[in-house]
Amino acid sequence: MNKEPLLLNRQQASEYLGIDPKSFDKYIRCHRDFKCFMIGKQERYLKSELLKFLEAHCVN
Repeated sequence: MNKEPLLLNRQQASEYLGIDPKSFDKYIRCHRDFKCFMIGKQERYLKSELLKFLEAHCVN
């Protein structure tokens, strides 16, 4: 059985992308097109949404 969480927190999302959490906040998390889940007051992120966001905002 897969032990990886379906929803990632900020630290896990930035590690998954291979970037610093501060860079995640500055360039991804604050972007109006970026989707997240709210669980109470906590944001959680799907890996699939992270990848979709990166693909949609890739510079050629």
